[in-house]
Amino acid sequence: MSVAIRPGRDADAAGFIALIRACWSEYPSIIFDLDGEMPELRALASYYAAAGGALWAAEDATGSVVGMIALRPHPEGAEICRLYLASALRGTGLAERLLCTAAGHAGPVPLVLWSDTRFTRAHRFYEKQSFLRSGPIRPLQDISHSLEYGYRRPWHEVAVLDAAGAASAVPRLAALLTEAAAEGAPVSFRPDLTLAAARAYWTRVAGQVARGERMLLAAWSEGALAGTVSLDLATAPDQPHRAAVKKLLVARAHRRHGLARALLTAVEAAARARNRRLLTLETTEGPAAALYRAAGWVETGRLPQARLTAAGGAADGLL
Repeated sequence: MSVAIRPGRDADAAGFIALIRACWSEYPSIIFDLDGEMPELRALASYYAAAGGALWAAEDATGSVVGMIALRPHPEGAEICRLYLASALRGTGLAERLLCTAAGHAGPVPLVLWSDTRFTRAHRFYEKQSFLRSGPIRPLQDISHSLEYGYRRPWHEVAVLDAAGAASAVPRLAALLTEAAAEGAPVSFRPDLTLAAARAYWTRVAGQVARGERMLLAAWSEGALAGTVSLDLATAPDQPHRAAVKKLLVARAHRRHGLARALLTAVEAAARARNRRLLTLETTEGPAAALYRAAGWVETGRLPQARLTAAGGAADGLL
């Protein structure tokens, strides 16, 4: 189906109202009260223009509105609003096209959005697009008793994730891990690592973050969640000053831009803030080892044939 994205108009009101009503009807507990709670839908283009924002409509070959998205200024950058899609067009890439349109208009700034806690399909989409849960749940005090998750997507940033952010990062981190494993990187997994197994690993890490046993950091590059590193805090009782750096990963498309060094610097700072004075890690000879040496890390020993390679051989572990 041919679908064009164009600026939204006040004259699209009937189409926007029908689209949102249809999407909300999939959730019986959500009440659509146009005049009581959303009168702005009758002139939505003017509403966002008055706020300094913009509105777009996705229109099919018959002239029907089958998708929409809006954008308005936010103290952090810009806020994505009212991303809705006709059910028949979900999974076709149209949602990503709409988001790219709004993000392109916003420019190189952080993006934020709010999403009803019941919109689980939307959450999966946002997380694939490098948005992560951020901040507390927001109650709307509306007739549907709505609660909303906050999401945030930085442009260039390295951040420590809380438990909610770690959980919502699982899809992107799983993609990073499977890519690294397929390349034969020393990530403790074989090249045939499945996405499901990678998701299971990061889900366990998110649980460790929630329990205070691990710190998880994420890095964004040009709006993409493109790197990560973690700090294992679960040391023995007589070693509260130690921590282990694990899973320093950078997506192939974003390497050689300083992201790995930025992640390493950030995790070292996070360790100092936790009074972890002695950091350790394991790797093998290669680009990662060169990075660590350049950053001042000292090799303390080698474990012969510690890791099996994709070619069937073995590589020494560097400690």
